[in-house]
Amino acid sequence: MQVRRFRTEDAKAVSALVRRNFMEVNIRDYPLCEMQALSEAYSPEKILEIANQAHTYVVTDEGERIVGTGSITSYWGSQTESILLTIFVLPEYHGRGVGRSIIQALEGDELFLRVHRVEIPASITACRFYEKMGYSYKGGAKSLDAEGLYRMEKFR
Repeated sequence: MQVRRFRTEDAKAVSALVRRNFMEVNIRDYPLCEMQALSEAYSPEKILEIANQAHTYVVTDEGERIVGTGSITSYWGSQTESILLTIFVLPEYHGRGVGRSIIQALEGDELFLRVHRVEIPASITACRFYEKMGYSYKGGAKSLDAEGLYRMEKFR
């Protein structure tokens, strides 16, 4: 597997990857109507919007198929805090180290290295993975926000 920066031509494949996760993985923890709405929202155009505002990475397999993605950007324009976004792995690649590779790439990015705190809006499904990667619940409180996400963070 190889990790590289996102390219414009990746938008369609990344959109399909994210949509599959909403409809095949996150659907176990969230209502169908919410996952359908998110799936519709994460079009290739939405992926390009994210990539234009963030440092976005993809993981490819031996055949150059995109099997994972993730982004990092400043947290509300902060120079001392960043946020990780849109971290997804193809369902059939879960448990193969792809997510770990994405987090390592994001944590090696300049937007991670320059800050003292990084936040992740984590789905119910992903919390255990982020805990394994050294993230904890923001302020020590494990509670869902209005979007149905846990706010997790890591200090450097």
